[in-house]
Amino acid sequence: MTKKDGYDFVVVANRLAVNRVTEEDGSTGWQRSPGGLVTALAPLMAASDGAWVGWHGAPDETLEPFDHEDMHLVPVPLSAQEVEDYYEGFSNGTLWPLYHDVIARPDFHRHWFEAYRRVNRRFAENAAAVAAHGSVVWVQDYQLQLVPAMLRELRPDVKIGFFNHIPFPPPGLFAQLPWRHSVLRGLLGADLIGFQRGSDATNFQRAVHNRLGYYVDEDRIHVPTETRAHDEGSPLAGFDADADRGTAARQEAAPDTGSARMVEAKSFPISIDTETITELAQREDIIARAAEIRRELGSPETVLLGVDRLDYTKGIRHRMKAFEELLQEKKLTVGEACLVQVASPSREGVESYQLLKEEIEQTVGRVNGEFDTMGHTAIRYLHHSYPMEEMVALYLAADVMLVTALRDGMNLVAKEYVAARQGDDGVLVLSEFTGAADELRQALLINPHDIDELKAAIVKAVKMDSEDARGRMEVLRRQVVSHNVKRWAREFLDHLEEL
Repeated sequence: MTKKDGYDFVVVANRLAVNRVTEEDGSTGWQRSPGGLVTALAPLMAASDGAWVGWHGAPDETLEPFDHEDMHLVPVPLSAQEVEDYYEGFSNGTLWPLYHDVIARPDFHRHWFEAYRRVNRRFAENAAAVAAHGSVVWVQDYQLQLVPAMLRELRPDVKIGFFNHIPFPPPGLFAQLPWRHSVLRGLLGADLIGFQRGSDATNFQRAVHNRLGYYVDEDRIHVPTETRAHDEGSPLAGFDADADRGTAARQEAAPDTGSARMVEAKSFPISIDTETITELAQREDIIARAAEIRRELGSPETVLLGVDRLDYTKGIRHRMKAFEELLQEKKLTVGEACLVQVASPSREGVESYQLLKEEIEQTVGRVNGEFDTMGHTAIRYLHHSYPMEEMVALYLAADVMLVTALRDGMNLVAKEYVAARQGDDGVLVLSEFTGAADELRQALLINPHDIDELKAAIVKAVKMDSEDARGRMEVLRRQVVSHNVKRWAREFLDHLEEL
């Protein structure tokens, strides 16, 4: 049951920290989600008397709050129409492509945004209802960008953090969003706004400066506290983009720190649960499974691996094109090399994802039809999701990891591969357009749009001297192991407490 005085630490995320499971006897229960965010925050919630607010995954169903493994869970109900408009629509049809450099065209529909605002309000109200006086509330990701300002109106006593797990676009791209001012003001309801990369934090600061005219001093943004009279851009209302430009200009010309609230926006690069992956990589059954995977592939000299959600931002087509050309040019041959591509299902109800799936499957069929032999396959394509044990076995089986995302907030797969390489061997080919590229500088960094550069990096990785590969991987593993997801969460929350 909910405590009468509320909870000291509240996480607000699109999904709850648990998944519904069916037991052997046919009954249903709940199981903690395996994701890194839950892994990082669950111990903190147990120690800090925490509650987690999120959707439980089933539309048109209302559940009462319940407790599970030292967490109080507050399910937020969503109708099927809201899932379509708020989640598949505005979150993933508008914000996702816009924030990923418009790799795909974003759609702007007013009824999508109205659903987004309505659902964000519901999340904010649920968080306000369970937060203790003076508690810490941490809001997660792009689906809930209006929640901080809404929560601040409802509960000005709480300390609010927000973390954006995906990129934040340059001001020129962000300006395309018709509701750009509402989103900016929604985020500025937080005391601390975290981003994956310094460039993302800078993009946000520039957008605030350009669109709202607020004074920015390094990572600190001066948010005027007396803006309600002219501010129709609240996340709760409509907004004429030109209405307050004069006011914004005056605020920039003469910032008054005495009537401003300080909001800090800076980077806190997220990481992974390195302890779990390291332990799995040392298990004898998983090491044996890795050897079995190589045999199942025909024991090629080199196994190249790609692991992604099936998403147009991940550059899957680019790496397949590069691999195909290397086979055509006979710089690689089937039997010498095999590309394993794991593409877990993603947003299968969205047309652009259906088209991508068809295109990739056609590419795999064409390449394998041309280059397969009786004993070996060119591309082993796996359109499945796998448990972490199988993923770690794949990481151990792979000599080269290909991360060719066209735009990615971080890309934790790159860090998982590094954490699994117990012998400090293996080579990581990494897109410079991932947040991970800022930290993993000993990887082979590439521009995935440059197919020739990508091909050269693959050949270099395949033929790399073992001493060179070990030296690079040793540095990469040291970085990943020392900066794990628990450290990320602790650093963000410690900084929020200090503000």
